[in-house]
Amino acid sequence: MLNPGDKSGFSLFISDLHLCASRPEITSSFIDFLQATAVNAEALYILGDLFEYWAGDDDMEDVHHQAVISALKKLAQTDVKIYFMHGNRDFLIGADFCHVANITLLQDPTLIDLYGRKTLLSHGDTLCTDDTDYQAFRRQVRQSKWQSDFLSQPLRDRKTQIEAIRIRSEQEKSGKSTEIMDVNPQAVEALLAEYDFPELFIHGHTHRPHQHQLELKNHKITRWVLGDWYEQGSYLICNHAGCSSSLLS
Repeated sequence: MLNPGDKSGFSLFISDLHLCASRPEITSSFIDFLQATAVNAEALYILGDLFEYWAGDDDMEDVHHQAVISALKKLAQTDVKIYFMHGNRDFLIGADFCHVANITLLQDPTLIDLYGRKTLLSHGDTLCTDDTDYQAFRRQVRQSKWQSDFLSQPLRDRKTQIEAIRIRSEQEKSGKSTEIMDVNPQAVEALLAEYDFPELFIHGHTHRPHQHQLELKNHKITRWVLGDWYEQGSYLICNHAGCSSSLLS
């Protein structure tokens, strides 16, 4: 079980920032958040979809990507531990990016000791089991052969393909109910049982920030859903006393 540290302090959790050059104000907010808030934390957990999309680590020279990488490196230099988990948009982030940005890649899901509380972390997309089309697509693109074949193509071609996938995905979403795109309660319960009913469960993906109170087999569990950064940045802050959500000022 991962332990972020023993010193007294707090840890931060964010997800679904969807950073991209077309929304520079969100990137600026993220960099300000790192410099003003995260710098005082002992750990920052980014639970997927840091970027709107990631075509491969050979795209790190992009000016927008360089600004984000530089900000993460500066934060890591202050001894804040930075952890990253793949989302459904940036699952192609690899070892080169993690090394340059000085972040630690986490498997999905990951169990941690969060100030004495057993806590499960996930991006959350695997729990949307009612969206069978998406789950089939996810299984395909997470295969090592698919990724190897895709990354062997020229960067420009990869970006073109990703943009086409994004457009098709947005079109398909318009025909899906909100329930289908949310987590399946039985999938949530099965995952929590698999990890022996952790006290806390933190995830993103659904863009539906909320604190859910669950009771499973006499275990009380708090499920925190992280918010996205489309309109305003948000984060979860946890310390020895508990967790609370907050919006960027």
